[in-house]
Amino acid sequence: MTSSAHPRVAEVMRLLRASGAAGEVRHLPDSARTAAAAAAQLGVAVGAIANSLVFDVDGDPLLVLTSGAHRVDEARVAELLGVPAISRATPEFVRQHTGQPIGGVAPVGHPEPIRTLVDIELARHEQVWAAAGHPHTVFPTTYDELLVLTGGTPAAVAAEAAAR
Repeated sequence: MTSSAHPRVAEVMRLLRASGAAGEVRHLPDSARTAAAAAAQLGVAVGAIANSLVFDVDGDPLLVLTSGAHRVDEARVAELLGVPAISRATPEFVRQHTGQPIGGVAPVGHPEPIRTLVDIELARHEQVWAAAGHPHTVFPTTYDELLVLTGGTPAAVAAEAAAR
């Protein structure tokens, strides 16, 4: 099945249109499972890639949209949430809660709403790119639009962001 015919991509496209988002889904020739791979194909700074990372918080999913230039500081995020710890989700957990594969997790289009934190570092970029439900698809958006699309909370999620 091509990425354009993938049902998760179609759902993401439908939700973007329904929300009034301006960006169109772009199909990439190569997989963009990493921020660096996506940035290279799009010709943008790696920091303008919104990585969608899913964490397990006592059995509940947490989606963290972070700048591709940063790593999530798990201890800092746990502190922000007031929980003892968070852990990286397994591929099975990610698919169960998002319906999408690692490397293609979109900020929207999940079977149920997922609590979401949006890295404040993404606000440094006029345009950011997020996955669209498949490792070969992305869409352009803005930091403010990501907050609206996801109902997310702005947060300093990276150690580098916290130090500034």
